[in-house]
Amino acid sequence: MDHSVADGPISDAAGFSRIVGDVVAAGADAVVVHKGRARTIEPVLLNGAALIVHLSASTPHAPDGDAKVLVGGVEEAVRAGADAVSVHINIGSDTEKRQLADLGAVAASCERWGMPLLAMMYARGPRIADPRDPALLAHVVSIAVDLGADLVKTVAAGSAEDMAGIVAKTPVPIVVAGGTADGRDLTDFAHFAMDAGCRGLAVGRRVFHSPDPGAAVRTLAAAVHEPRPETAPNPTSLPELAGAM
Repeated sequence: MDHSVADGPISDAAGFSRIVGDVVAAGADAVVVHKGRARTIEPVLLNGAALIVHLSASTPHAPDGDAKVLVGGVEEAVRAGADAVSVHINIGSDTEKRQLADLGAVAASCERWGMPLLAMMYARGPRIADPRDPALLAHVVSIAVDLGADLVKTVAAGSAEDMAGIVAKTPVPIVVAGGTADGRDLTDFAHFAMDAGCRGLAVGRRVFHSPDPGAAVRTLAAAVHEPRPETAPNPTSLPELAGAM
């Protein structure tokens, strides 16, 4: 629910709190917001769900909307009661080198504070022909791992086989973003990602723009936490995540 910096208000103030309460009650494991918004969320609304404070921002009004900049730090997130932080990196953008430096610096700060880091990794920019190319996605994800991320969020590859190949190359959990652009409905998208070996789903607009955000999250949570009969569970010491991100 960090989208309001880039896209404008998700809802009025009361509606935002209501959505947080609804998605947590429906089974969301984490909610992603910016530092200022985190101060407006009553702790009781989270009810055990993780609070992830997003440290990156950009708007579509800038000359380069892919130029993510840091607008917060790990210490601020600690003071806000965050359970983790996230940063957004656009590989292929004209400001890629600065964004990579930011990712490395945040990872170092997370190490000092014992704070988990979610890296939101996308291939976006003037030199990117296909942001879902499996070789490119594998490279984008590996950058996050090499620079210190504990979890990686990225888009899904076009096929389950390609996505499974990316997962197999990645030693940290992958959560899949959104899903609207791949043409699948929410249920099919969720099962596609989980069957490919992803460890969670990071869904924003398809949750908070839904007529019933709670029902949307219940669909996602069921795919993440209730193994399908034909799918063997993947034992792990890390929790899978179904979040409104």
